[in-house]
Parts: sequence; structure tokens; C-alpha cells
Amino acid sequence: MTSDIASVSLPDGERVPKLGQGTWGMGEMPARRAAEIDALRCGIELGMTLIDTAEMYGDGATELLLGEALAGLRDNVFLVSKVYPHNASRRGVIAACEQSLKRLKTDQLDLYLLHWRGSVPLAETVEGFEALRRAGKIRHWGVSNFDTEDMEELVATPGGDACATNQILYNVARRGPEFDLLPWLAFRKMPSMAYSPVDHARLPKRSPLDDIADARGISVVQVALAWVLRQPGVLAIPKAARVEHVRDNYGALQLQLGADELAAIDAHFKPPRGKRPLEML
Repeated sequence: MTSDIASVSLPDGERVPKLGQGTWGMGEMPARRAAEIDALRCGIELGMTLIDTAEMYGDGATELLLGEALAGLRDNVFLVSKVYPHNASRRGVIAACEQSLKRLKTDQLDLYLLHWRGSVPLAETVEGFEALRRAGKIRHWGVSNFDTEDMEELVATPGGDACATNQILYNVARRGPEFDLLPWLAFRKMPSMAYSPVDHARLPKRSPLDDIADARGISVVQVALAWVLRQPGVLAIPKAARVEHVRDNYGALQLQLGADELAAIDAHFKPPRGKRPLEML
């Protein structure tokens, strides 16, 4: 499944869009529903055809919204959802997937992720994922919010080396994964999926991002997103609930940051010099 925009490879060689769409917080307010659906469909039209959701989002309401938004467009989309840790037993993950498929009005997920690590043994979750894959309910599976030690344990688990990706919190203000996790994933040709790739809450009121945006006549969001997208093997899933925000995100694909600009960003948002625990939202 490909799109016209830049892409990254999954471990099996399948290409997926480098810039996708997140959906956290969507589908929870009726007054915003039409605008959110328009935004998602606009993103698909632009080629941002990887769309991420989760059973946790709105307690299923987001998946219901997405099922509505994808009417007539499902075949054009690389659809991702995530299972709660407490549903991640061998039987639980199968039951949870069936419910997600029902809400999303589809018979198959392209990628199914363990949302974060819980108390269920990884071997059980992997068994459930593999059963879903054999049954044709999912095409790929992966994890989310796994640090390096978690990934090492996962790939040492029988069947765990079939993991397709690790979805993590990563952006210019949260650079901890650069120290060991991103290199670990890159060595294994496993892409990382950056959620909250702009992270407004952590951006200062004034930084080199603003200087670059002002000099180029673009938005700070585009600069922060382009910083993430420039990296091989990293794809991003920003949420945009309005069409204008979708188009703004899309503009980041055309932005190439220069060496001086990258140096100014590094001087302000310093890369890690040691291991930091993986952050999550």
C-alpha cells in the first residue's frame, strides 16, 4: 500500500506514508464531527493515508468516527489501531480486535499495536497477534511506548521478531529516544512511528523554530514537523481536526531544513547525552 508522498519501509519491505494522521481526541464532541471527518478525508486525498487510532480513544468513539470517515475510502488507507494492555491476553486481544473491526466498519486492520506494556506476558500477546494475522484479521502487528529493554525482550520472545514498528512519543522537545532506542530500531530496519510529533505543550513561546518559521514565512508547526520527518525510518502521525491544519501539516513534507537551521535547533533543544526513560502520553 503506497501513496504519492514520501514513504518508509516496514521490515518486510512494504512501503507506508512517512506522514500520516493521528486521531486522539476525535469523535468525542458531536459539534466537531463533520469538521473532523472532512479533515481526515482531506488528508487521505493529499496522500496522508496512514491513519492511527486506538480502542482507548474516546472509549471506542474515535474508531466509530473513523469508520464513518472511511466510507468508500477504506481500500486507500493503511489503517492502524491499538489494543489496551489489559485486553492483550491471547484471547483478549482477539476479542478486542473484533470490536475494533466492528467500530471501524472493516474486516481487517493493516497494523495492530499493543498500546503500552502491561502485566500480560509478551508471549501471550504475540500469540494473539499471530492468531489474528493467520485469520486475516490483521496484516501486521507492533507495539507502542516500548523502550529499548522492552524491545529486546520482545524480539527474544518466540514470534516477537515479527514486530513491524514501535510507536513512541518523539519530537524536537522530547529527544530521549535518539540515544539508544532510535538506533536500535534503525539497526533492525524497524521504523518508529512518532506520535505528538509537534508537542505544542512542550514548545517554548520563543525558540529557533519561530525564527526559522518567520524567516521562511511558514508556521512553527511545519518547522517542528519537518524536523521529525527529515529522519530516515521515522514516520509521524500528527492529529489535525480541521482541514486547514491538515494542509499545514502536509506542507512540512516540502520543507528541507538547512545545516545552520538544524544547528540552531540542536543548540536550543539539546540532543541527549545519556539514557533517558522513554516518555509517554
